[in-house]
Amino acid sequence: MPDLFLKAVKLKRDRIPSFKEYPFSIPAIRGLDQLPFESPVTFFIGENGTGKSTLLEAIAVAAGFNAEGGSRNFRFSTRATHSPLHEHLRLIRSGIRHRDGYFLRAESFYNVSSAIEDYEVEDLYGGDSLHLQSHGESFMTLVLQRLKGKGLYFFDEPEAALSPTRQLSLIVAMHGLVERGSQFLIATHSPILLGYPGATILQFGAGPIAPVEYRQTEHYAVTRSFLERPEQMLRQLLEQGDDPVEADTGESR
Repeated sequence: MPDLFLKAVKLKRDRIPSFKEYPFSIPAIRGLDQLPFESPVTFFIGENGTGKSTLLEAIAVAAGFNAEGGSRNFRFSTRATHSPLHEHLRLIRSGIRHRDGYFLRAESFYNVSSAIEDYEVEDLYGGDSLHLQSHGESFMTLVLQRLKGKGLYFFDEPEAALSPTRQLSLIVAMHGLVERGSQFLIATHSPILLGYPGATILQFGAGPIAPVEYRQTEHYAVTRSFLERPEQMLRQLLEQGDDPVEADTGESR
């Protein structure tokens, strides 16, 4: 077992007011007891609405990070939208202290970039305003300039700002940080990032959270099928007019 900062997270089930109320009504949360982390990189995957970002955010907040992102020194709040889930989690730590940490989330990164300027800490991020860079460039600047290693890092859908090539660059940067004793928890839809060697992939869905092998993920299977026969797949989808998500889950939107 590698030396990880965060070994597991446990839901304080006896303190939940009601499993019929959000976010405890989400199947993955409702079925959660204790979730172990067994490798330096752990991915949370699943369809939209399955609770992966909700749990990632709650773990990050329980670990002392700002709900909108940033380091543990960031205490700004644009709008309080995070759930109370963090109040019902117990983090099981190894006793090894991390020297660095960051919560990087795509949806509120603009607010984090503004806070960096307000706190006058641009030198930690390469010296230039992140607002003067593209979304993807500012993401990579943060990863390459600000993250120092021996850190506990939470990423929520980092691929949202990154081209496929930049996603590969992120894998390289992550690997360098892992080699410097870091741990990552990442919620993602990216089949590229999921290919990180030795990562644990945890599937969120209608049942309990469970590990899954990379090539068994829907992300890998759908992407591979599309790239191998895009015209045939698109023709079938467009002629039938079916939403593949609804067809797969039986849900209506």
